[in-house]
Amino acid sequence: MSDGNFDINEGVPGADAADAFTETTQTSWLARIWESIKGVLFGLLLLVVGIVLLFWNEGRAVQTYRSLAEGKGLVVSVDPARVDPANEGKLVHVSGEAKAPGRVSDGEFGVTTEGLALERKAQMYQWKEQSQTETRKKLGGGEESVTTYTYTQVWSDRRIDSASFKRPAGHAHPAMRYPGKEFYAKDAKLGAFRLDIPVLSQLSATRDVPLDANLVNSLRGRLGGQAQAHDGGLYIGANPGQPRVGDLRITFAAAPEGPTSVIGRQAAGGFAPYQTHAGDRLLMAETGLKTSDQMFKEAADENRILTWILRLVGAILVFVAFALMLKPLEVVADVVPLIGDIVGFGAGIAAALLTAIIAPLVVAVAWFWYRPLVSLVLIAVGLAVAYAV
Repeated sequence: MSDGNFDINEGVPGADAADAFTETTQTSWLARIWESIKGVLFGLLLLVVGIVLLFWNEGRAVQTYRSLAEGKGLVVSVDPARVDPANEGKLVHVSGEAKAPGRVSDGEFGVTTEGLALERKAQMYQWKEQSQTETRKKLGGGEESVTTYTYTQVWSDRRIDSASFKRPAGHAHPAMRYPGKEFYAKDAKLGAFRLDIPVLSQLSATRDVPLDANLVNSLRGRLGGQAQAHDGGLYIGANPGQPRVGDLRITFAAAPEGPTSVIGRQAAGGFAPYQTHAGDRLLMAETGLKTSDQMFKEAADENRILTWILRLVGAILVFVAFALMLKPLEVVADVVPLIGDIVGFGAGIAAALLTAIIAPLVVAVAWFWYRPLVSLVLIAVGLAVAYAV
């Protein structure tokens, strides 16, 4: 039960082009109640997802922690100059100078360079939709929503699906002719050890590869005559200073030869993932000369950060779930908007309190499930502190 009124304000195409339109929607009280009831069902699903995520995350964190601890206790640092058959199948750490005898290249653009890997970075100028909604409650429980859709032109390394826009007409853009891509050197080695794609793909492309004018001139005919050098890369379009939808800018970067450290299972003169008893497969590669202790410490820090990020995501899902499940109370009370606001504020506090209870409880149960001894020690310490207080 809604009807929309549109106020369209068109912008002028160009580098900072933007246009917008406003949609006003009227929703009756009964329609809001029905939507809130459907929200309860979605909230129940979201609650299950949040709880499962919190529980799974603790198991993942423990598994990764144990895998790293297991690997740290087993790893053998070896001389990069020689592949020792006695270490076949073992978890080894190798640190030294990585080299690639040939050149790595992007055959589509004819770009070649020295290095272990070459990355093509591509961006297309295209439309992006943003929306902002302001809602006003009406006496009797109805609601008026004013949504402003704004369309701006931006550079993006992925094609934005303009078909999903609220108003796709006039905001279409072509397919991305040349997406980003990675290329890897053949016969790359770390001392006597072979470096394959699973290892090379973990190395960062930190060295810019500028394109020379001769290469750009050779590309111009094949790319429709609009290819030109720009900021060390390639611009496909009429004017870099006034980009149009569909224009592309492409740059290149390489993972340079030099100091490299790898931890993995020694396999046929190269490296493969090492399957730990804890469950994870270990294969790590970094630029620079690093000890195995340094690499395992960095991996443990990353695991800790990811664990807290997923805990936060899980808690947010649980909060949103409870907020949706309590929403009907607010909607029913919205017959008088002021009363509805008070009930909504209370529902928000209730959702926060329920989240503060449920999320830590799920984490605690997960810890007891995955690490019962540690959990019992923590419980004992907590009880002792509580008794002392």
